[in-house]
Amino acid sequence: MNAAIVKYNAGNIYSVVNAMRRMGIEPMLTDVAEELQKADCVLFPGQGEARGAMEYLKARRLDEVIRDLRQPVLGICVGQQLLCRHSEEGDVDCIGVFDVDVKRFQPQCHEDKVPAMGWNALYDLKSSLYKDFSSEEAAPYVYFVHSYYVPLCEHTIATADYILPYSASLHKDNFYTCQFHPEKSGPIGERILRNFLDITI
Repeated sequence: MNAAIVKYNAGNIYSVVNAMRRMGIEPMLTDVAEELQKADCVLFPGQGEARGAMEYLKARRLDEVIRDLRQPVLGICVGQQLLCRHSEEGDVDCIGVFDVDVKRFQPQCHEDKVPAMGWNALYDLKSSLYKDFSSEEAAPYVYFVHSYYVPLCEHTIATADYILPYSASLHKDNFYTCQFHPEKSGPIGERILRNFLDITI
């Protein structure tokens, strides 16, 4: 399989590279439009600040390239947020695949810490990204680190709770996302990544 990872100023790219290698796939790390367009699938990770990430992507027209991809695409963490319409982080317009705005968590009590950091459960799982996750199983726990969230919307395919219910995962056409880090989520995360690699458009 020819898997490409979008190369840009994002902090967790190499953890995704290493996760793919553990699965027996040597991914191509690239910011070249033609290489992204020819890949069988594209992973779009991110960890950092939305405005700076969008400035980098727009300067290289990678925002347009990503928006027009037709093979399966997986946005991870900030990658999910950048695929949305707008982010409160830096008050910046994003790529716009998902017609929803990214919001900042607003603590409601002393125990509410931002960023949300640690393991959390997923529920209301839908789509082929979560195939083989039985409703009889215990809720899968995955690893999150984020201060911003995507509200529940028509594209939500997994929900998590922190301060309020929010979109842990999205799907529209060939675009799939995880707010959490599947590459840091042990066997559950590997199952999700394998499900993504199995998707054909």
